[in-house]
Amino acid sequence: MTCYCYILECSDGTFYTGWTTDPGRRVKQHNKGIGAKYTSTRRPVKLVYLEEQSDRAAAMKRELAIKKMKRVQKSRLIESANK
Repeated sequence: MTCYCYILECSDGTFYTGWTTDPGRRVKQHNKGIGAKYTSTRRPVKLVYLEEQSDRAAAMKRELAIKKMKRVQKSRLIESANK
C-alpha cells in the first residue's frame, strides 16, 4: 500500500510532520481539528510537502527523519520540492 510522508504549515508558521495513506483526507481532518492535538489549535493548516513512500514502515521511518531535522532543513526540503 502506498503511503505518504507530509509536512503541513500551521497558521502560526510552525511545521507539522506526519504520514498517511490519503493526503487529501488527512489535511481535511487536520483542518477540522481532529487530525492531531498539535494542529487542532493552529488551524488552518496547508500542505507544503508531500513525499510518496512504498509502505507504512518506510513512511514512518521518513517521518521520524524529517521530525529530527532543524527548521531550516525542513524549509530547504520544502523549497527544493516546490521548484
